[in-house]
Amino acid sequence: MRITTQAEYGLICALHLARRIDDGPVTGREIAAQERLPGDYVEQIMLKLRRAAIVKSTRGAHGGYTLARRPEEISVHDVISAAEHSTFEVHCTSHPVEEARCSSSHDCSIRPVWMLLQRRIDDVLQSVHLSDLLMQESQVRERVGLSEPAVSGGRLALPVLQR
Repeated sequence: MRITTQAEYGLICALHLARRIDDGPVTGREIAAQERLPGDYVEQIMLKLRRAAIVKSTRGAHGGYTLARRPEEISVHDVISAAEHSTFEVHCTSHPVEEARCSSSHDCSIRPVWMLLQRRIDDVLQSVHLSDLLMQESQVRERVGLSEPAVSGGRLALPVLQR
């Protein structure tokens, strides 16, 4: 899985609006300037978030964007799906190695692993909301089960999620 800039910027923009929930509409250009993101790119992302009912827009001199729902009602999954249309591509369907080999009628022992990974990623992303991300990093770490930054071989080691 790779988080694209559209997904990351979408989350930054949605979180910006969550922080300013009581301040009224904010223009895409204001968000871009304050978050140091490319203005045209932010406008494209905000359009996607509006189409997905993550944000709503108001026209006029005092117009701009606001969240369409409370921050506790918008998951990270919602935002990433709006920006990217998926959170994890199962290559069997999006980029098949070979049509016959990757069809659902073919027995493939790898496909269940990708499907499980997609489900786990979606479960994690659905369990974290914008309201959670309004907390300090240490609180978010605790909330998602990363109380200490475990490092393994120079890389951040993520815990194995249990159901």
